[in-house]
Amino acid sequence: MSKYETLKKLFETHSNPERAISMSKYMKDQFSFYGIAALDRRNLYKDFLKTEKKQDSIDWEFINQCYSDAHREFQYLAYEYLLAMKKQLSFEDISSVKALVKKKSWWDTVDFLAQVVGNIAMKDSRVDALMLAWSQEENIWVRRVSILYQLRFKEKTNTTQLEQILLNCLGTNEFFINKAIGWALREYSKTNPDWVRTFLENHQAQMANLSIREASKYLS
Repeated sequence: MSKYETLKKLFETHSNPERAISMSKYMKDQFSFYGIAALDRRNLYKDFLKTEKKQDSIDWEFINQCYSDAHREFQYLAYEYLLAMKKQLSFEDISSVKALVKKKSWWDTVDFLAQVVGNIAMKDSRVDALMLAWSQEENIWVRRVSILYQLRFKEKTNTTQLEQILLNCLGTNEFFINKAIGWALREYSKTNPDWVRTFLENHQAQMANLSIREASKYLS
């Protein structure tokens, strides 16, 4: 039995149809669920991920099987697998990550895939130029990743990069872009509030109210 088949059987055994309905409604009925709570789900494959981390390479066949499954828990498993395998990930994997970003896209998976890209960027500076290019793409989820990939970088944030990406993404009515802009600025304000204040002063005329409101949350 393959990894995917083994985990599918495990998910099926622990499914909760009643919870699955409410989980699907929360995601605007875009996805099917087994109805497994997040903590329970992670416990089910905790040992599996621990074993996989010892492998030398990423099993993209397994990831693609997870993304082909109709149940959202398998997409969650895929990104948690990639987060667990951050040492094995390389710049060459980003095209495959991008394909996942554009497949079954919604904030619940895309934001974690942004973290996957960020993990690669921490060890390969070539990612920065690629993210600048992503920030100008038509697909909103690809652009959202470019906005958020430095979200956890704190003092290691490349502010020149962040500013250019944000400027590339201003002037839209797209909720998920404007929310991401505000989130990126809000998070960085915890590290460098003066930089965020200056950005807002210089560019608020071009910014959506949502972005300004989110960005200002921790600014006095």
